[in-house]
Amino acid sequence: MDVKIAESWKNELKNEFEKEYFERLTSFVKTEYKTQTIYPPGKEIFRAFDKCDFDQVKVVILGQDPYHGPGQANGLCFSVREGVPFPPSLVNIFKEVKGDLGSEIPPQGSLDRWAEQGVLLLNATLTVRAHQAGSHQKKGWEQFTDAVIHRLAAQRTGIVYLLWGSYAQKKAAFLDTSQNLVLKSPHPSPLSAHRGFFGNGHFSKANKYLTDQGKEPINW
Repeated sequence: MDVKIAESWKNELKNEFEKEYFERLTSFVKTEYKTQTIYPPGKEIFRAFDKCDFDQVKVVILGQDPYHGPGQANGLCFSVREGVPFPPSLVNIFKEVKGDLGSEIPPQGSLDRWAEQGVLLLNATLTVRAHQAGSHQKKGWEQFTDAVIHRLAAQRTGIVYLLWGSYAQKKAAFLDTSQNLVLKSPHPSPLSAHRGFFGNGHFSKANKYLTDQGKEPINW
């Protein structure tokens, strides 16, 4: 199956695209886009991969679902299009960056600049129906994004994994902590941020780890 995804990822995941579950998933997603309002726009489903090549990944941040409100989702977890009000979790992420590193909260919520520096902003499920959180879960996306993490774990070391919340922590439970930096905390949502997301220091810890390896730190 010819999937429109960055070449570096296509080379790594080509076997996945031929599996029966992925064909079923593709058929489901195509029907959904024809009959429902689905986010993100179809051309942005694999944008997280297009903005961050396989060999350039320094940091992985795992989300769960794309945003399901109009104009929010842009293919990168936690990120929104320029000019869109910040969702609560993104507000808290920027607050922690400011508290950790002293950086001012940016005027817009697009995280493209992170992705372009080597941050893979990966949702477990890459599509969603408008106003229906979780509506595309258990259709095959989770198996695909599991394969993405397994491929990175098998081929690359020295990556920082930021696992916020129990969902992300379960999804990446197999990671080798001796070969990578795996940082865990509660999720940045308003329901849990005060239970340990604020003050987790993940952004400075990630940069120290990268710098210690001789890599450029991320300009968060």
